Amino acid sequence: MIGDLKDIFSSAIEAVDPYNAVKNSLRLEGGFLLVGKKGGEVKILLPEKGRIVAVGAGKGSAPMAQALEEVFGEALTSGVICVKDGHALPLKTIKVHEASHPVPDARSLAAGEEILSAVSALGEDDLLISLLSGGGSALLTLPAEGISLKELREVTETLLASGASIGEVNAIRKHLSRVKGGRLALAAYPAKVVNLALSDVIGDSLDVIASGPFTADASTFEEAWGVVERYSIEDKLPLSVSTLLKRGVAGEAEETPKEGDPRVDGVTNCIVGSNRKSLEAAAKRSRELGYKPVILTSTLSGEARSAARFLASIAKESLAYGDPATPPVSFIAGGETTVTLKGSGKGGRNQEMALAFSLFIEGISGVAMLSCGTDGTDGPTDAAGGAVDGQTAARARLMGLDPEASLEDNDSYNLLEGVGALVKTGPTRTNVMDVQVILLAPNREK
Repeated sequence: MIGDLKDIFSSAIEAVDPYNAVKNSLRLEGGFLLVGKKGGEVKILLPEKGRIVAVGAGKGSAPMAQALEEVFGEALTSGVICVKDGHALPLKTIKVHEASHPVPDARSLAAGEEILSAVSALGEDDLLISLLSGGGSALLTLPAEGISLKELREVTETLLASGASIGEVNAIRKHLSRVKGGRLALAAYPAKVVNLALSDVIGDSLDVIASGPFTADASTFEEAWGVVERYSIEDKLPLSVSTLLKRGVAGEAEETPKEGDPRVDGVTNCIVGSNRKSLEAAAKRSRELGYKPVILTSTLSGEARSAARFLASIAKESLAYGDPATPPVSFIAGGETTVTLKGSGKGGRNQEMALAFSLFIEGISGVAMLSCGTDGTDGPTDAAGGAVDGQTAARARLMGLDPEASLEDNDSYNLLEGVGALVKTGPTRTNVMDVQVILLAPNREK
């Protein structure tokens, strides 16, 4: 069943290919750019004398840019995007920066400077196309006045280790930036802006994807400071950061633009791909392989090991009582969980979920589970996630490994690697959060 899991995951990835997502969402017709699915497109008049410029950031921005170059051809004037190391592709017109992820580096800042400069140079006769995907928050970086890159890196590392959700993390990022939280839309005004987004967030909230550089920001300084207090991280923040956030709460720093501001309300937004689409593809492939597919949710969140317990309980219920479906069945979920780091091991949220799941189903036959990031990267590792079954924990113990101790030390990578349970895809150049697949087939061979 492990082979089936990997097959199903591959289908989920193929369904959210960024190149196809953009090609399916844009077309030129009679002097207009049509944005969206056929039958529900938004028509945008192409500039007669102005420029067409592209900017973007994220793990999937390079194939998105390839598609954009094909759509516009020589009409595309220029562009600049920033992608994660190893995610670049050859482009004709659009310049590609590579930078660090998930913690920004000097290259992220250089890309942010160049993108802000390109956007700020536009006028009312110009058209700007934005290409955003998961990872854009780290890759498009330009800290607010008075905050250094070193301090921004410290904040990012603290937030990533705190257990905060991506929305909570981005609420702070947006208020420490000159480009996030709608600020690029302000810089681009009065140019026409089309914002194409490959969603990597629960609920597909445009102001959260890549920290919403072209979108009205629903978060406030007060909410950002609430995240600091919720996770008790004030003493871990640089003084410049806590000072700026407190000034914002007091109304002494400029807030991000909100709905009703014509500079952001005039942006045409289009979500070209999402986690739900990948789950639907996983369901289709599951059916082809002989499993009855059940999509549980595309909004899975919370602690990874708690989510593993929830998914394991569904598997056990199905095996015992046939609810919510009888085997052979494929339970499919997606979303983005978190891990509150307490140990010093190596891993990511998907590997932690897989390891925890293996303990919850230990000794049960006919059950296998995969949890992977659609971007091919789980935490600071070279693995997308893990694929386990009811015998994984026992195999680990036979090899002298301790699954419970590894879980407590947040050291899922080394244990899963030891038993051959890591899933490594390499960069997929897409990102629509995570996918979990549980297969139940008691009478089927592994």
